[in-house]
Amino acid sequence: MTNISVIPRATEKAYAQSQNNVYVFNVPLTANKKQIAAAIEAQFDVTVTNVKTLVQSGKAIRFSRGKNRYPGKTTRKDNKKAYVTLAEGSSIQVFAEPAAEEEKK
Repeated sequence: MTNISVIPRATEKAYAQSQNNVYVFNVPLTANKKQIAAAIEAQFDVTVTNVKTLVQSGKAIRFSRGKNRYPGKTTRKDNKKAYVTLAEGSSIQVFAEPAAEEEKK
């Protein structure tokens, strides 16, 4: 089995999803659902119940270099997201609460 790197997304939408025990990760385009589930279980020591994936197409970007030059066009890279549902009682500390830690000291 190949090792894949899964990176948690720290966005407001991902935080809202984490309240429902669903976590969002950036994953490689070549990874399938079974590989993603195995990597998350190994990396975070949790039980995965469901994995949903989506590929976000790279956005076209237009640019111009001066007044009379022909505008150029390029695209951003495609990326893949995985929405991972964990079993009841499992959680991942993606969004740490530093204020709560300071109160304990």
